[in-house]
Amino acid sequence: MSSSPPSYAGVLRTHHAPSAFGAALLGRLSYGMVPLALLLAVKDTTGSYSVAGLVMALFGAASVLLSPARAALIDRYGPRRALPWMAGAYASVLIVLAQATWQPGASGLRLGALALAAGLCTPPLGPVMRTVWSSLVPDRELLRRAYSLDAVAEELLLVGGPLLVGLLVEFATPAAGVAISAGLVLTGTLALAYCPAVRDIGARPPGPGAAAVPGEGRTLLSRVGGLRHAVLMMGGVGLCLGALDLLVVAFTEQRHQGSAVAWVLAALSAGSAVGGLVHGAVPWRLSNRVRLGVFSGALGTALIAAGLSPSVPVLVGMVAVAGLFVAPALTTAYLLADESVGNDSRTRAGAWVNTALNAGISAGTAGAGLLVGRLPLAVCFTLSAVPVLIGATVLARRTQARRPVEVTG
Repeated sequence: MSSSPPSYAGVLRTHHAPSAFGAALLGRLSYGMVPLALLLAVKDTTGSYSVAGLVMALFGAASVLLSPARAALIDRYGPRRALPWMAGAYASVLIVLAQATWQPGASGLRLGALALAAGLCTPPLGPVMRTVWSSLVPDRELLRRAYSLDAVAEELLLVGGPLLVGLLVEFATPAAGVAISAGLVLTGTLALAYCPAVRDIGARPPGPGAAAVPGEGRTLLSRVGGLRHAVLMMGGVGLCLGALDLLVVAFTEQRHQGSAVAWVLAALSAGSAVGGLVHGAVPWRLSNRVRLGVFSGALGTALIAAGLSPSVPVLVGMVAVAGLFVAPALTTAYLLADESVGNDSRTRAGAWVNTALNAGISAGTAGAGLLVGRLPLAVCFTLSAVPVLIGATVLARRTQARRPVEVTG
């Protein structure tokens, strides 16, 4: 075994890691493209923003809320058996959606049903890839770097996907973006499912005990404290991020600089990427549980400061500072979830964290929509940070209470 310190180069030199990581990124690029492509395609064919919003809500709800159930299938049957049919079903529905939105006049009811069906089948590529990392990288320090690299790459894909759609619609209909997304997810998922790194991640062995594994279903959350803490904190982080998107729009429009929204959100992504890389490179002495509270609390504090910005350029800088803590918090939550469960529950654990984040983002956006216009923006920024600050405080107290006490006598 090499005695060199853990590094990002060491992560990529891990046997079979490049092929698995590359395949997962190819499939996940689809997730960066399909939301905008489908939104534009539905709006073009129906001529209605409200219908487009409803279709996307159905797609997002099914995709996010059922992620733990799909991950449970991965844990139960193994990615090599479960992923291909999920990807095949998902890509097939996307192709039908692309065909349905290619010309004007599609039925909103039909599009909604198809979007719901697509969301039901979305392959959980992120949780599966993190399970693969856990299998390939037994060293916890190297695994932290692997998770950080994964989070940064995913952040860049979520930024690059809409940019690719923006370029594509200059030359073709948005429905073409939906069709391309189908091809990407099918190709990437099949490549991941059949790469050598996945060979050792098998199905749960059959037998009487297979159907009664402790922590099955929702009881996984109720029985595993570390996972529950990770999920609750990511829900709070999601609330912050979802509210921030809308608050940034309101802030820039209030100052008649609406076009600056893209720069503010780009600063958030850039800060997150830098923070993620630094987090993976620094040797931390703090436990994952403690770091999660620190990063989440720092994110909330930075958002409160961002709400006090006197101008858009200052807001850009403050949001970039807030972004420094996004990828580290997310990475640490995944690490905490991973170390809290057994090998047969890792995909589900990661899916619960991801579900909490995305559900929090949706709830945060909706909540901010109710507050903007009724309260000063600085107050809205502060209220959006309150849940994550409370969560960080509670987590810190519980961590303090968990410290071992020396018993004599």
